[in-house]
Amino acid sequence: MRDVYVIGAGITPFGELWNMSLRDLFVAAAKDAMKDAAVGRLDGMYVGSMSPGLFVGQEHLSSLLADYLGAVPVPCVRVESACASGGGAFRSAFFEVASGASEVVLAGGVEKMTDFADVTGALATASDQEYEGYHGVTFPGLYAMMARAHMRAYGTARDEIAAVAVKNHENALLNAGAHLRVRISVEQVMSSPPVADPLRLLDCAPVSDGACALVLASEAYAKQSKRPLVRVAGIGAATDTIALHARSDLASLEAVARAAAKAYAASSRRPKDVQVAEVHDCFTIAEIMAIEALGFVGRGRGGPASKGGETSREGPIPVNTSGGLKAKGHPVGATGAAQIFEIVTQLRGEAGKRQIRGARVGLAQNMGGSGGSATVHILELV
Repeated sequence: MRDVYVIGAGITPFGELWNMSLRDLFVAAAKDAMKDAAVGRLDGMYVGSMSPGLFVGQEHLSSLLADYLGAVPVPCVRVESACASGGGAFRSAFFEVASGASEVVLAGGVEKMTDFADVTGALATASDQEYEGYHGVTFPGLYAMMARAHMRAYGTARDEIAAVAVKNHENALLNAGAHLRVRISVEQVMSSPPVADPLRLLDCAPVSDGACALVLASEAYAKQSKRPLVRVAGIGAATDTIALHARSDLASLEAVARAAAKAYAASSRRPKDVQVAEVHDCFTIAEIMAIEALGFVGRGRGGPASKGGETSREGPIPVNTSGGLKAKGHPVGATGAAQIFEIVTQLRGEAGKRQIRGARVGLAQNMGGSGGSATVHILELV
């Protein structure tokens, strides 16, 4: 397969965007990405969206979004893998370009979650309905079980988990498009309203609207760009059992570990080579488990590493410089694309006050449900 590059990126603010519809959000992000790429051509489109039918009553996004972008008759495919839909869309676009089938493909994601939907019920469809959803288990409950398992297995402390939220909110203060731009403390996290023990309100990502789009191209098209060249160096994807009770270890994210192993092998990179990462912190415990699964720290060290500042912007492996899902926001279908947007922004040196100096290799890790599906993408500045 041939090399693939990201030559354009566009994103909307994340938050409660009452004055923009789902189609408005996607078109805004896609037009910005195409302008950034300086291309007037698309050979294909892939759009991640978890549940537009439940959130806004709209299916058939492939036709809707190509139409309102003015891209008809370009083929468009909606990709669904719960909260990993955006990462899945990017992966699909990568293979279309890498195979030689297309030269320029748009990949993105969108979700409109705040328009009167039963958000908890819609999100619960990403769990096992017969064994989890039917019995009333929500995602805060599932991640609370994972947190308890991690605390029992490794002695992870409650203030270590809270440190993830504090760090990501601090990063979001430097991101003008973030949903929650407010400084918080460990004490505020631990005293916020309980949601599912041991998780509290400030351990949870917000319900957000938003969209993100990326333009992928072959080397021939990429070299026509006047922007820094960002190559997709390695990709990986994997699945795990959808229900927690079927897993051998509730304190680990095996799909993430397997997807990461594939991405590292494809890129000839190792965890120590990654200089900036965006990981899927839908709940604070998820970031701790993700950095362990990605090999940034050893199993059981995610908590101490987070509290000790190892994942801060000044640490050896800056994680979630955008603010992460926790503070940047989590419009579920758009999240995976937005993570890659942040990595591209960092590698181009365009992240402003949150810029990680000298970053040339970045990683984005996206997952669906409680870790039932996962994608990992490694990008590098050429």
